[in-house]
Amino acid sequence: MLFIEHFPCVKNIILFGALPTLLSLLCVCATLVPATAAITHRADVVVYGDASGGVTAAVQAARMGKKVILVSQYGHLGGLTSSGLGWTDIGNPAILGGLSREFYHKVYKHYEDDAAWKQQKRAAFSDKGQGTKAFDSATELASVFEPKVAEAIFDNWVKDSGVTVIHGRLDLKGGVEKTDKHIAKIQLEDGSSVEGQMFIDASYEGDLLAGAGVSFMIGREPNALYGETGNGITGASKKNQLRKGIDPYVVKGDAQSGILPGVNPDMGGAKGEGDKKLQAYCYRMVLTNAEDNRIAIKKPEGYDEKHYELLFRAIEAGQQWGFFKTSPMPNKKTDSNNTGGISTDFIGENYGEGWDWSTLNHKEREALAARHRDWQLGLVWTIQHHPRVPEEIRKAYASWGLPKDEFVDNGHWPYNLYVREARRMKSSVVMTEAHCKNKILVDDPVGQGAYTLDSHNTQRFVHNGMVMNEGDIQTYLGGKPYGISYQSITPKASECQNLLVPWALSATHIAFGSIRMEPVFMVLGQSAGTAACLAIDAKTSVQDVPYNTLRARLIKDDQRLPTR
Repeated sequence: MLFIEHFPCVKNIILFGALPTLLSLLCVCATLVPATAAITHRADVVVYGDASGGVTAAVQAARMGKKVILVSQYGHLGGLTSSGLGWTDIGNPAILGGLSREFYHKVYKHYEDDAAWKQQKRAAFSDKGQGTKAFDSATELASVFEPKVAEAIFDNWVKDSGVTVIHGRLDLKGGVEKTDKHIAKIQLEDGSSVEGQMFIDASYEGDLLAGAGVSFMIGREPNALYGETGNGITGASKKNQLRKGIDPYVVKGDAQSGILPGVNPDMGGAKGEGDKKLQAYCYRMVLTNAEDNRIAIKKPEGYDEKHYELLFRAIEAGQQWGFFKTSPMPNKKTDSNNTGGISTDFIGENYGEGWDWSTLNHKEREALAARHRDWQLGLVWTIQHHPRVPEEIRKAYASWGLPKDEFVDNGHWPYNLYVREARRMKSSVVMTEAHCKNKILVDDPVGQGAYTLDSHNTQRFVHNGMVMNEGDIQTYLGGKPYGISYQSITPKASECQNLLVPWALSATHIAFGSIRMEPVFMVLGQSAGTAACLAIDAKTSVQDVPYNTLRARLIKDDQRLPTR
């Protein structure tokens, strides 16, 4: 109960329920070592985090002949790539090389087989992806896929490369033991520990880097700090905005009745100022309208229609579509991401007074993730069934349900919440908007990005007597790749010398909005694994790995880097 009292946004977790405990579930076809209390595991390279970039880091290090342990927090490999984000945000396929290219090629080859198409024929599937072809015969790359297909590829990778996977989560209270400026070992919740020469933090939260005493940033920097234009408080969003005229008060027109839940009285500062707010999270829902593979969505336990008052008012204001995307994946499934003013993003519910997602412990995150899950399920159920939703809208969305053949050990719901941003490391190089726009070039690139500068909304607030969304940024970069500095994935040498960070890297909020995409995570994961091995071979710190040596090995392994 202490947790509930100190974190208002996770009240009613008993009503909403918690995610099934995933710690007992491990379905990877890999060398599996149970994380038993008091056991000490040892490896050359230790990767903490089972997301896509963690897998590529581990596989690359293993292919370079090192003993590798991958610590899996969820018991399922791939992170968002195998948890519903099947309509890939690439920006430009030219950035794909090495293991990232291998992954999307394996997806392409999978769907060349007619046996892969169960609920529809290949010819009936649209070839449209997120800014690129779903299946590109010229490059033999796919950008669209089912979660179970992605997970199977990751499973086979770690099995074939000899990576040892252990299941556990970092002890967030003193679970990182350092000797001087080197991590000696990490301790997991159950008391087991993992020793290594090199460590890679591939978690979405940056838990390992924080435990190691590495500097980090949470929230939005002021524009003035790095000479940016897309950081800090944005004002009322231009896209993914609510309809005009939505009343912010519990009783319409009566300010004394209080503001609706999830709405702030103001922006909390002037445009361009920084704050500690996080862009919204959601689950990338996987839905299907294939009758033979569909499970109807039920009203979640503890459902309260007050949580959907903004939805009702948005519909009254004229919204008839855009409640969630139905981006097509094979076999009549969707990657249903956020879209529009009120959709699957649970805006403002991943932070609060004195806390944010990254400061919560594992159990508290499970509870908050469960709230996100139940809110989204409740959103779909409301659109399909609630009498305050017009019949034509209910009918239009009535056919969607959960797929029987996905996430079968988790109620057919994705394993990972889309943690779009949490901690971001502060290193000697901070990637900024100028780097992403190629106004400043890095001289030590270990990967490339190309996707839009992208931030989802961070809050709802009262503006001119109406509810408005704030924080959405979508600045198109023209698809031109930009280099990502090696120094942005390594801590300051004064803080830690045997750690690499391929996702929660050193970048501003808005630059991270482009770099954070899953294909780039795979690229940087491979580069981190390579650097870790080179550091071991040279008996040096990650900061002292000669860039020319690293670059040569990356190019040998088909990483795509900017020309020099």
